[in-house]
Amino acid sequence: METNQEVLFARTLEEVKRQAKEQQNCISEQQVRDAFEQLHLSEEQFGLVFDYLKKHKIGIDEPVNLDEYLSDEEMDYLEEYKKELAMLEEVSEGEKEATILSAMAGERDAQKKLISLYLPQVVEVSKLYSGQGVFLEDLIGEGNVALSMGVAMLGCLEHAKEAEGMLMKMIMDAMENCINENMQEADKDQKVVDRVNKVADKARELAAELHRKVTVEELAKESGMSEKTVREAMRMSGFAIEDLEG
Repeated sequence: METNQEVLFARTLEEVKRQAKEQQNCISEQQVRDAFEQLHLSEEQFGLVFDYLKKHKIGIDEPVNLDEYLSDEEMDYLEEYKKELAMLEEVSEGEKEATILSAMAGERDAQKKLISLYLPQVVEVSKLYSGQGVFLEDLIGEGNVALSMGVAMLGCLEHAKEAEGMLMKMIMDAMENCINENMQEADKDQKVVDRVNKVADKARELAAELHRKVTVEELAKESGMSEKTVREAMRMSGFAIEDLEG
């Protein structure tokens, strides 16, 4: 595919993933084909798309069992958490709509009740994002915070039927942001480790040549790194680089 087609393909794939998540992580084969209609994909390419979606826990024409993707630790946590949720009040669709309308009108008791009604759905949404570096408990925590914020913002809607879509979007966005922040932090931590290891390796090589510990100035001169870089690596290591004088 040409560059502009590659961009369109990537964008369409993200849209398909998003649509599937909004449909309980399930999408029909026809919906996928319709989404990629402009790109005129071959059957082989569609096969790759379907494989990709399945690897991302998205069911084609029928939902997948998301519990199968959870770790034993997450399953244990979920079992305990669901015991707490089981004590929450269940309501009919009519009562739920009435609660939404009252929450939209700013009634605090209705807003609190609506939060409790949607807590189980936060759990189900969290399963969509499991296995991406963030523990399920943290995802649920982020989702619950977003739910609380969303319920307080329902007054901006015109119709009660729009409420669930808005709340689910806020919950999903919160979990995705949590995962992205975790990935950025992990990337930052890895860069720190790489920098310390580089300085430690250079210090070890030079110390082996000189048969003694080396100074920051010596290492900077011989390695081409700045003294600032060397000192920063020492600090980040907790001054634990053995072959470098503190």
